[in-house]
Amino acid sequence: MKLTKDRIVDAGMAVFAEVGYQNLSMRQVADRLDAHAGSLYYHVRGKDELLALMADRVCHRAYDAGTEALAALPPTADWQDRIAAQANTLRREIKQHPGGAHLLAEGPGVLSTGGLSLMERLLRTLLDAGLPAAHCGIAADTLLSHITGFVLQEQNQPATPPTVTAELYAELCEQFPLLMGPLIPRPSQDEKFAQSVHLLCAGIAARLE
Repeated sequence: MKLTKDRIVDAGMAVFAEVGYQNLSMRQVADRLDAHAGSLYYHVRGKDELLALMADRVCHRAYDAGTEALAALPPTADWQDRIAAQANTLRREIKQHPGGAHLLAEGPGVLSTGGLSLMERLLRTLLDAGLPAAHCGIAADTLLSHITGFVLQEQNQPATPPTVTAELYAELCEQFPLLMGPLIPRPSQDEKFAQSVHLLCAGIAARLE
């Protein structure tokens, strides 16, 4: 098949899922495509540009998914519902790619139309809600950082939890009663995410004009 930028990005995503951010190399991507590494550079200048293109693809897909989610909201939906719809679709799209949060968090700082589109829509949502322009940038950046960080923790969770003996568990409960005891609720990841976004929105609401 003809070598194209899209095919290179496809191969990059596949290799990234297997070896991670630090270990990704252009040679591995070329091997996945059964091509010479040098031929990739006619389409992609190097690893940094490839990582940027991969992150941009994730963001564009998240933007499109967010557009559908926003269109499906009822007419009575408020700005917090619109924030939640964008947050949920971004989290879901990042999670579909192993290491996707790592990709967005550590990708090279270059212009990405996908990332810019996500931020632009979030800023518009906040501005339309009545948040002063002086606070919109911080609020949008905080929301996006939280979403990426939340998924980063999810994707870094070990496949199996560590083994804890009954004796060690008892010691931990005694040493960390709030963390280990029954007082603090332990919601599911979905519930925790929804509540965390709601909490951030409550803080933003306090700054509305």
